[in-house]
Amino acid sequence: MFRARFLGGAPSLWGVPACQGDALPRIRVIYHRPIFLYTVTMKNEKFSGRHCRRCLYTSLSVPDMIRFVRMVSPDYDIYKRSGYPKDSPIPTQDAASRIVIDMIRDGRYVDFVEHLIQIDSGGFMGRRYDLRGLDDVIGGIIEHGYNYDKATGQFMENQKERISLNWGRLKGGDERHMTLLRLDIAGNSVLVKENPGNSIEKAYRDMRVIVTNAVVSRLGRLWSWEGDGALAAFMFGNKDKLAIFAGMEILHELFIYNKTGNPLNSPIRVRIGLNAGPVRYSHNMTDCLKGDAIKKVVELESKTAPNSLAISRNLFMSLGQAMLSVFAAEQSSGSVHFRQYQANLEKS
Repeated sequence: MFRARFLGGAPSLWGVPACQGDALPRIRVIYHRPIFLYTVTMKNEKFSGRHCRRCLYTSLSVPDMIRFVRMVSPDYDIYKRSGYPKDSPIPTQDAASRIVIDMIRDGRYVDFVEHLIQIDSGGFMGRRYDLRGLDDVIGGIIEHGYNYDKATGQFMENQKERISLNWGRLKGGDERHMTLLRLDIAGNSVLVKENPGNSIEKAYRDMRVIVTNAVVSRLGRLWSWEGDGALAAFMFGNKDKLAIFAGMEILHELFIYNKTGNPLNSPIRVRIGLNAGPVRYSHNMTDCLKGDAIKKVVELESKTAPNSLAISRNLFMSLGQAMLSVFAAEQSSGSVHFRQYQANLEKS
């Protein structure tokens, strides 16, 4: 059963972006030969959906299927999609086939399966549902290059195979709660003025490697890299702590780099700010970076001391005392409230 195999005591991650494409045209003959038509229709799709189709028709009534698919696609109308007359009952297998086809063609199949996982494990409106074969549905998605993140109940791309800005999941206009990390190199203009161009290029190239490794190894994505700064986003796992640990690693790795490999005539120092909030994703990163949560993390970073990491109030309010103990007391600047972690390694 899925709950035992995938949700009970399992690692937080289990191992293609959802298929894109126009909605399938209305097919009026689907209820004459559902299995044959389903096979022919789906043969060129990334996901076959056959396990999901079986899971639906062996576990749910048609009204329940429609109720659950509308959690992903609120305006979904199975009669318009299938061509069935409004007053005609839809056979269970036909409804399951139609819904799976539409979710895959609409690029919402993985979202739909995530909702099924939540329903199987936690029920819906006080009722328990045992979705038979859901472990096979999950396995089919994993085979197509996804991992399942137990902490958030979401799938993400298997980053051993590829790393994309949207984790292989987000579409333009999707809004998700994320933790954001903004980094800026303190005194950048002075460094550029006092060091040869080739030394600056090498140091900043090495700096980017340090930042990328810290971010990506914790399931984050580096969304932008300017000449003297970067913005990273975290959406999976315990994203608040992962973002904080990434920031701390950057400070510590930079200390080592300054001692052992920095070609510049002075140490590289950075300011790091972290904030959490809703972010609306866009394939155009310029549009993506205009949201309030991102503006706030940029403002927070500007108020942070060099060689320090600052976390906003909405982050430190969610942390345990053990982790808060490494941060200084709360301070404020204007409307911004934050706590700082300072890497005083230069003095050690």
